[in-house]
Parts: sequence; C-alpha cells; structure tokens
Amino acid sequence: MKYVVILGDGMADYPVEALGGKTPLQVARKPHIDELSRLGETGLVKTVPDGMKPGSDVANLAVMGYDPQKCYTGRSPLEALSMGVKMADDDIAVRCNLVTLSDEKDYEDKRMLDYSGGEISTSEAALLIAEVQKAFGDELHEFVAGVSYRHCLIRHRSLTGTNYTPPHDISDKPIKGHLPSGRYGEEALALMKASYELLKDHPVNKKRVAEGKRPANSIWLWGEGTRPSLQNFKERWGMQGAVISAVDLVKGIGKGAGMRVIEVKGATGNYDTDFSAKARAAIEALDSGVDYVYIHMEAPDECGHQGDVSHKIYSIEQIDGKVVKYLKEELDGRGGDYSLLIMPDHPTPICLKTHVSDPVPFVLYRKGDKGSGVPYDEENAKKSGIYFNSGEELARHFLRGR
Repeated sequence: MKYVVILGDGMADYPVEALGGKTPLQVARKPHIDELSRLGETGLVKTVPDGMKPGSDVANLAVMGYDPQKCYTGRSPLEALSMGVKMADDDIAVRCNLVTLSDEKDYEDKRMLDYSGGEISTSEAALLIAEVQKAFGDELHEFVAGVSYRHCLIRHRSLTGTNYTPPHDISDKPIKGHLPSGRYGEEALALMKASYELLKDHPVNKKRVAEGKRPANSIWLWGEGTRPSLQNFKERWGMQGAVISAVDLVKGIGKGAGMRVIEVKGATGNYDTDFSAKARAAIEALDSGVDYVYIHMEAPDECGHQGDVSHKIYSIEQIDGKVVKYLKEELDGRGGDYSLLIMPDHPTPICLKTHVSDPVPFVLYRKGDKGSGVPYDEENAKKSGIYFNSGEELARHFLRGR
C-alpha cells in the first residue's frame, strides 16, 4: 500500500462576499478532487489542539500524525533544522522575517504593509541577512539565511520567555501593541529598530523600489523555540516517509522525523510554484521504495495572507489538475493499492488574512472506493457528520484503517 498526503496549506476559508458568499473551495474548478470526494470519505478534522495557536507548524505536525501538545517546541527550531543549523540544548531559535513596514518616523507608529517583504527573492534576501549578521551578529546572536522572506536567528545560551507576534497576524495593521515583550523583549525590539535603519536604504531595497516593488526594510522576530525532538516516522508508523515542500518549516519537520526530504526545482512556496514537478517527484519517490509521501503546497496559504482570492482559487485548481489528476492516473497505472488524503492544515480566510483554528475538510480516498458522496468543500464536509478530534486520529485512520 502506498500513501500520499496532498496538503493545500490554508486552503479552507470562510464565505467571501466577492464570490457571492461562497468559499474559494466552492468556486474553484476541481473535478478530480470532487470525484474522489464522491467516491471516498469526506469529513472534518480538528488539527489545532485547544489552547495552541493555529500555526502551520502545529497543524502540519498534527496531519503527519504527531500530537503537538507532546512534541511541539516552537516553530523556528523546525526551520533551523531544515537550514542545517545544529542547535545546542541551550540555544533558542527565533523566526526572522524580512518585512515591509510603513515610513512613519517612530518605529512604534509604523504599520505592517507586507509580512513577506514584497515576496523578496531568496538571492536578494541572502544579501540583506548577510548585512544583518555583519552588523548585529556576535557570540550570542547568529542570523541564518533561509528562503525568500523566511530566515532564522539563533540566540545562544538563552532561555524562552519572550512574547512575539507573527507578522502575518497583523497585515495592514499598526505594529504598536504587537512588539516583543518579556524576557528578551527590549533587546529584540532594539534589533528590529536598528535593522530598519540598516536596511531601508540598502542597495537591494533601492533597486526594488525603483522596480516598483516593496522594500524589505526591517527584520521581524517571532516564533521562538528550543531544539525539537520528534519520534522517527518509520518507527512510529512502520513505513518509510518522504516530504516534498518549498518551505523550511515543513522540511524541518521531515528531517526531524527522519523522513526523506526531497528538493524540487521550481518549488517556490507560492502560486507560481511548479505544481507538476512536485507531483512527479512524489511518484519518483514512491517508485524508489518510499511508502508515504507528504506533498505540501504553500500557495493557498500565501494567497490567503495577501487577501488574494483569485490566486487562491487558481492555486486550488492547479493542485486539482496538476497534482491530484496526475497522481491518481500514475498510481492507477501501476496496479498496486494506494490511499490519498487531500486536505489543508488550517483555514486561512481571505477576510482575516491570517490562520484560524477551525476544523478543516478532508477527502480520504482508497483505491477501489465506490461511494456516492458529495463534492469537496467546507460545508459538505460539515454535513457529512464525519469528524476526527485530532490530526493524529485521522492519520491513524488513514494509515491503519485498512
């Protein structure tokens, strides 16, 4: 039996006024997912435990079959793991976004214009993070470049206890009231302020502004945590697993769980990603002896954060036509048994531009299913009456249900 999870990050939504009160899932043309929903099992699953924030870290751990309440140590350590950073027991990892802030004189009066620094390229970002490391790096602080706007600060010989706000939670909002506080709050804020003065007139940003792009004019720190410790996926589920993703967070979970992490050329973490290349890489992994592949696609989530409803719909349609269709055809052609699980990790509603912890709709299709169900969307999943209390519970049903 082969198992494939097709994870459309943030794919679920609330009704959108511009769509006549429908969600992107209800409007998108997705005949292949809808067909699997009719044939298989459709329902809701709670991926974010009560009391935990609805981050992609918590939710993806849950979908992979881990209990975040037992194994979660913070978001940034997972990303650091993907970047190849070896953390000591007394190291703290902190996510370091490159963001676009407005130009008010006082830092505290600025607004969060773009949590992604205008979707800055990885090559441009590397130059800015190198400048930040040169200016602020020392025996305590180590800035490590990642992908696009997503980077990491390792604070050596440190403790947790600083309060941070994810920048995508305050899109278009004043940053006052959302600045770091707690143990290292004053220091973190001082670094962020100094980074603005360092980066606002950097040649990379001057060039971006001249090209009509937003400047990545400040770092934004958030998501602290200690070195992660995950049970090996093969030991947990009895099968070899692989992860395909463009983002360090999900790759870090894969590495921490001892799974094969597959790099895909053309994977960007947005709607311009090469969806087909990810699908081909999944089949190649399964053909090589891997039993379980987790295909993570960030695009719907990024569009949700940007309030970009048209590209969120487009991303869902690409997942349907270039990933689900291809995988089913290829797996059918190979003749063996397989199961597909299609779902988001959490909703990212267009109207809120951030994550929420509502249960998410899933489709579980096993080869040969002959159901007579309904198309895949939030409302139909709710009406089905099928409900799992945790991602771990759904994973157990998916991997051991037959």
